[in-house]
Amino acid sequence: MDLKTLLDTPPWDWPPDAGMMLWRILTDQRATASDRLVAAELAGDFTVINDDLADALLTIASSADEPEQLRARAAISLGPVLEQADTDGFEDPDDVPITERTFRNIQESLEKLYLGNSTPKEVRRRSLEASVRAPQLWHQGAIRHAYSSGDQEWMLTAVFSMRWVRGFDDQILLALKSGDPEMKFQAVIAAGNWELDAAWSSIIALLNDAHSPKPLLLAAIGAVGSIRPAEAREVLVDLADSDDEEIAEAVDEALAPADIASDEENGDEEQWVN
Repeated sequence: MDLKTLLDTPPWDWPPDAGMMLWRILTDQRATASDRLVAAELAGDFTVINDDLADALLTIASSADEPEQLRARAAISLGPVLEQADTDGFEDPDDVPITERTFRNIQESLEKLYLGNSTPKEVRRRSLEASVRAPQLWHQGAIRHAYSSGDQEWMLTAVFSMRWVRGFDDQILLALKSGDPEMKFQAVIAAGNWELDAAWSSIIALLNDAHSPKPLLLAAIGAVGSIRPAEAREVLVDLADSDDEEIAEAVDEALAPADIASDEENGDEEQWVN
């Protein structure tokens, strides 16, 4: 199986040696730049990531001799496994595909990359975006600095990072008013993640705007279900029967918490009556 086939195949159907193939490409300086870039993207998938692949990605991200785009891609690919390790912990080694030693090494290395004066901007941004998925104390200051920089790319990185790090409600609300669709998209997701009730009116406006880009609409649907699950069904009723399968599925997913809560409430009432 080659890289193109992997790209066209769901990760759960990848062959057992997919991880080894990606590692060989990542560590082969003679491989084409395009192949190494694709390998760096795929190597972060949960079906293949392990200590060896994580080390290869980190080596690339940290090497000044590697192309900037490849370094940035390698850094951001480490984000998902950092989040899983931070969430699940290391009490059961089978729960996380990397060891705690590798986890700590990734955290320390990404912080150094972000702080490095000689680190290219794109690599610094992706290092911050990956590292916040396992939040640390230094992230608060880094996000504030990025958001207040006035640089649109750094501000986008900051709002993306606010999804994982608490304490930025005011900035999220401001970003919801941004004219940049990507900035607004990240702000919607952050607002939904923190169940930010003050964002409700802005989220509803996006749902009612016929010109909202589809990704933004999908994010708004998810945020509605998180912020006010009890009101979600009434708000999303017109979208529930959408001919667009993605939109209909997003509505079903957004309504799931409210349905579960309703079932539990009904169960408690029946128990009380009996």
